[in-house]
Amino acid sequence: MDETSGLTAVPAVGISRPGPPAQPPDGVEPTPPVVRVLPLRHPGRWVATALVLVLVAQFLHGLVTNPFYQWDRFGYWFLRPVVLDGLVVTLQVAALSAVFGLLGGTVLALCRLSHNPVLRAVSWAYIWLLRSVPLIVVLLFLYNFQALYRTLSLGVPFGPALFTFDESRLATDMAVAVAGLSLTEAAYAAEVVRGGILSVDQGQHEAAASLGLPRRYQFARIVLPQALRTITPNYVNQLVGLIKSTSLVFYVSLLDLFGVVSSLGSTYPGDIVPLLMVATVWYLVLTSLLSAVQYHVERRLSRGALRTPPQAALRRARAAVRKYTMRLGGKGFA
Repeated sequence: MDETSGLTAVPAVGISRPGPPAQPPDGVEPTPPVVRVLPLRHPGRWVATALVLVLVAQFLHGLVTNPFYQWDRFGYWFLRPVVLDGLVVTLQVAALSAVFGLLGGTVLALCRLSHNPVLRAVSWAYIWLLRSVPLIVVLLFLYNFQALYRTLSLGVPFGPALFTFDESRLATDMAVAVAGLSLTEAAYAAEVVRGGILSVDQGQHEAAASLGLPRRYQFARIVLPQALRTITPNYVNQLVGLIKSTSLVFYVSLLDLFGVVSSLGSTYPGDIVPLLMVATVWYLVLTSLLSAVQYHVERRLSRGALRTPPQAALRRARAAVRKYTMRLGGKGFA
């Protein structure tokens, strides 16, 4: 017993101090310890996912079980020949307008990028005017164009006419619809093409010029392939809007898909809702096909530019399912 403190020292029995870790034999690399990596938890994400799934399930349940949609009548009208004829007209108008609009937009974009002040001013004025006027106004103006100009002529300014055209023979319903959509589409396509060309690095233009190639080869072989990566998604977005804009040609007496549905709805007022659903589904089909084409075009254009090209939606879904399956099975944590 310690007399100064009044405490008795008790010897430690059965207590051993840990010694230094065992050293591996000479010439043997030490084995690193196994570290289990736990994934970061996201409870808010799972709650939001569950809420979205519940809302989607309720929406689909109401869409299928609501008798207001009359799905039996929808099935009756969906593949009727009269509806398919209107769908063919929609495809024709959209395809022709897309081609003419892209060609016109490319010319307008090159004019805006030209060093000629007259070409720049005229192209800017055209784009400004056609983007400011609603499409329905352009269509109605072209439809009544004959009231303003009985004939169209081409000749010497303030002089005799060399060629004369009968406007009444040229201005068919299809021609008016395609002309109106193409004129408006060219104004929007011009800005898309111009933005794509401007997105190419200036060094690429200088490198193309240093090779001594003619300007048309510089544009076609060097500038345009790089600009297409920017032009494609933006112009496909324009095409989606173009497909929906074809519904306005009904006002110039052209029975496209929407025109046929509207006419049938007037004849069969009890089927107006299923007829509108028919038009909705067909527009969804057209835009979905266009999106699929866009994916393949973008994937092809991204070769050599991206290390990991975009994957297909089905492949991404399979990868996500495989990932979550491994997590639920307790794999991939070590």
